[in-house]
Amino acid sequence: MKPLELYVHIPFCIKKCLYCDFLSAPSAGEERQKYVTELCRQIRTYRKMAKAYHVVSIFIGGGTPSILEGEQTGAVFDAIHDTFVLDEDAEITIEMNPGTVTEEKLKAYHKAGINRLSIGLQSAENEELKILGRIHTYEEFLDTYRLARETGFRNINVDLMSAIPGQRLSGWEETLKKVAGLRPEHISAYSLIIEEGTPFYEKYGGGRDKLQLPDDEEEREMYRSTKKILGEYGYRRYEISNYAFPGYECRHNLGYWNRTEYLGIGTGAASLLNNRRWNHGEEPVILSIQEQMEEYMFLGLRKMEGVSKSKFAGEFGRGMEEVYGKVLKRMYGLELMEEAGDFVRLTERGIDVSNAVMCEFLLE
Repeated sequence: MKPLELYVHIPFCIKKCLYCDFLSAPSAGEERQKYVTELCRQIRTYRKMAKAYHVVSIFIGGGTPSILEGEQTGAVFDAIHDTFVLDEDAEITIEMNPGTVTEEKLKAYHKAGINRLSIGLQSAENEELKILGRIHTYEEFLDTYRLARETGFRNINVDLMSAIPGQRLSGWEETLKKVAGLRPEHISAYSLIIEEGTPFYEKYGGGRDKLQLPDDEEEREMYRSTKKILGEYGYRRYEISNYAFPGYECRHNLGYWNRTEYLGIGTGAASLLNNRRWNHGEEPVILSIQEQMEEYMFLGLRKMEGVSKSKFAGEFGRGMEEVYGKVLKRMYGLELMEEAGDFVRLTERGIDVSNAVMCEFLLE
């Protein structure tokens, strides 16, 4: 049996955030129930395929999965357990937003086997939360976090966002310190990306209001201060935007960077099985060897440890230097990458321009 990750998409939210380009929307209770019923049916259609796999991690994402009632979440997990073989120590995560969480729901999560929470905070400053269009305050986040601890959750991630309109370096550092002081096991710290088709793109994509965004130098300072401050609180950076106490790295996300096979179920979910990739409702695309090698490099380089030369050779039957020798030599010369035993990885300088470095590994 091969390892498999499951991603289950819940496309509902109370209100769509102004920066969000994910497939999600507000909904009524009846609509959510119909979706859960259909989702459970879809999950059970994979019984035959599931015999070849054992599930190592599950991620319930959205949208806002915590908008579902506890019994609805339980029904989804009943369908999963009816269909798949789960590892005894499988990492099982659900995303949640403050303002949508109750003690009843948290107890239902425990009963379903969920052992990791991912709380979308984004900022500890209420004014910044208003700018983002979030539905909660920092105080409501604190209530949610306290309730999660009181109901026994010992593996919690908190999502944070930098480069928010009007945000300054000092405000970002204050958010980092407030959240790190609570000692969640994991912190994801992302920079805001202005996506086309969102209200933020209309407002900040160009013109006068773009000046409200932190400039490039201040954004780089925010990036650097994140590692420094979180390091002082004991967090280890293991991926470009993710920090954790030792032993609490997100196994599900590491699976993506390592190209572990994953099955996405629900609207907006994506899958990678047998080197075939597809989005929900679309025909699978078979990845060529070239595309597989490209993914191995630009996904693996997100990890601070980098990518393994021996595993590359074992996977593709060709040495990394044979395929990428010229690129590697150039990146080493520019001090954007370095060798560390069997691994090649980004340097601190390379991390600052990681997107540009990763593009170098797209074969012509």
